[in-house]
Amino acid sequence: MKKFFTLVLVASFFALNAQETANRFFYELNFKPKKDSARMDKVMMILDITKDKSIYRDYTMVAQDSVMKAQVEAMQKSGVFKDLMKSMTMPKFSEKIYKFYPDMKVQYVERISSGFTPINIGYNDDTKFDWKISTDKEKIGEYNTQKATLDFGGRKWTAWFTPDLPFQDGPYKFHGLPGLIVKIEDDGKNYSWELKGNKKVPNYNELSYLETISPGGSGGKVQEVNRDKFEKTFADFKKDPFASARPMLQPAMLSQKMPGSDMTIGDMVKQQEQMLKEFYESNNNPIEQTVPAKTKK
Repeated sequence: MKKFFTLVLVASFFALNAQETANRFFYELNFKPKKDSARMDKVMMILDITKDKSIYRDYTMVAQDSVMKAQVEAMQKSGVFKDLMKSMTMPKFSEKIYKFYPDMKVQYVERISSGFTPINIGYNDDTKFDWKISTDKEKIGEYNTQKATLDFGGRKWTAWFTPDLPFQDGPYKFHGLPGLIVKIEDDGKNYSWELKGNKKVPNYNELSYLETISPGGSGGKVQEVNRDKFEKTFADFKKDPFASARPMLQPAMLSQKMPGSDMTIGDMVKQQEQMLKEFYESNNNPIEQTVPAKTKK
């Protein structure tokens, strides 16, 4: 009995330690979505740091996890379709950026459709950041920071990092400074991130609830391609998000009504197609204005 009890304790210890905890850093991003407009927009982004990688993404969908879970479970229980788009806040950015420790391999990922199945495609970015560290120091919020500058993606960037947070990481693809980046912006103030807070996330799961239940079960699995192929594939998807599914959308299917609703499958497809097109057309001012010369055709 004593040996059995010891085995249970050991198993419980490893089970508890297998539940990963992440450090979540919240960055407020102020950005200019349109090149020819002075209008600024704002969104909260997150950088989740675990023992072997970090993940940068828009916080909007993650913040709605509990609400989406409750609504999906209610639909499953009642058998009545509910248009989740009416209660969902769409994110401003769709990409995820992974940095794998300790080599800091950077992987840029987007989610597209193959037929009716969502898939993740991504490319590896081996850009070396040539930071110029200054002696200038500044207090930003509660953090003592130091200045560094960088030319990247056709823009000139100024960053403020803090050695008090020993992560050589930051928002978007930025990394490589001796401390976490607290603030970074380009000289035209098109994009400006500032750290607003952090917390521990116990029992961490990098996938949002809707990702875990999506068709195909692709989850976090990524199909890696070179950057040229990625740019072309993603550009084609943005122009026509339902191109790969359209051959399977027969009239009989499109005319079917959703369970307990007057909305047809065709109505839902049109709605989602319009939503995706508006989403991708809402920003024509990318963070990177140029890509590394070696990836150009």
